[in-house]
Amino acid sequence: MKNMKKQRGFTLIELMIVVAIVGILAGIAWPSYQEHVRTTRRADAQGTLMGLAQAMERHYTENGTYEKAAASEKDTGAPGIFPTQAPLDGGAKFYNLRITDANGTSYTLQAQPIGAQKENGTLELNSAGEKKWDRDNSKKFDASETCWKKTCS
Repeated sequence: MKNMKKQRGFTLIELMIVVAIVGILAGIAWPSYQEHVRTTRRADAQGTLMGLAQAMERHYTENGTYEKAAASEKDTGAPGIFPTQAPLDGGAKFYNLRITDANGTSYTLQAQPIGAQKENGTLELNSAGEKKWDRDNSKKFDASETCWKKTCS
């Protein structure tokens, strides 16, 4: 009788099954990962808006008005007292920060999405602490968009 060696390794069928399983798992995981990244970037912009609101309050304490906090003479536009994009650290920027309304007693701030975040909708915060998120990216805030959560109650 011949001495038969035991074969080692995987068959082509076994490898194809593993590749198919990995493909299915990747197909499920990738959209979830992308949503997590969008949510994280949005949360960073929300925190940055809160930081800009604190800068606005410091400006008010020092000057007695919210006016002249913007880089332009119109009291609207890019902030002159705070960085103009979010996130504050890192290379890629995903939101432009704007002062959309500032007068002696109130202000409205916005984080407008750019780049990979562009379709995610504008975030807004005003001096009364009211938060808005244009979830459907319609360029206007609907009655159901009066918070920064997925659903407002």
